[in-house]
Amino acid sequence: MAFRSILVHVDEAPRVAERIRLAVELALQDDGHLLGVAMTGVARALYQNAIVDEQDPNLALHLQFLRERANRALEQFAPLVQRLGLRSFEQRVVDDDAGAGLSLMARHADLVVIGQADPEHVSTAAAGDFPAQVLTNSGRPVLVVPYAGAPRPASAGAPARRIMLAWNASKEAARAVHEALPLLKRAERVQIAIFDADTERALHGEAPGAELLRYLGRHGIDAELLLRQSARSGLLKRPSGTGEALLSLLAEENCDLLVLGAYGHSRFRETLLGGVTRTVLESMTVPVLMAH
Repeated sequence: MAFRSILVHVDEAPRVAERIRLAVELALQDDGHLLGVAMTGVARALYQNAIVDEQDPNLALHLQFLRERANRALEQFAPLVQRLGLRSFEQRVVDDDAGAGLSLMARHADLVVIGQADPEHVSTAAAGDFPAQVLTNSGRPVLVVPYAGAPRPASAGAPARRIMLAWNASKEAARAVHEALPLLKRAERVQIAIFDADTERALHGEAPGAELLRYLGRHGIDAELLLRQSARSGLLKRPSGTGEALLSLLAEENCDLLVLGAYGHSRFRETLLGGVTRTVLESMTVPVLMAH
């Protein structure tokens, strides 16, 4: 298993170069192909709407503006990719909104790389619940690159050396671990974080994480188990703040990648994600590989 075909979303975000660089490093590891895509933000439904007048000069000017903006976003893509030494790449401008367009294109890729939503630099081509849309609709693993945090040094080597797996024994977590295998095999350190295993004994069994350790071992991956408890609140003493606790553990262990199975479902344009997923998407400071 390898990331032979990688799709990266390119926009005008301040740290888009960091996103492109990480995608290039991943492609270089497996001699893969990288496709950089800039979306105009024009929903494809516009072209299917019989009421829209294609000859309207105002519409033409607006579409021209959106396409010019998308082309500007791609101006640094090819020079940066070439400078980093990747030979197999291409770039496209696509008329579609970012969530739907990236989700559709990602179905022909092994991995899609996007940016975390930045509340101070909202792009109309990638607004609202964009990461959640791609995560729940693409059918592919999604690597989300944070808008904050220190950039990785050019001498860092492998894209991810210290990886943490957030494990709750769900099918989403299992899929995330499987999708992350190419990265886990190259990592210097792999840790499995399990929170509140006592609340899901039916899933975790008598020895939480033991089966996952054996599974990873069969792939030549040595991992360390970290069992933790979240704060308990309310009359029933249910776990709370698990997302915050996970992010704190990630920083404490100095990890540079989190692997997370994201629970969620979408309904029309509304995407609802589990509390841990939402917290991570809002407050992450290292890249997060997610699968749904």
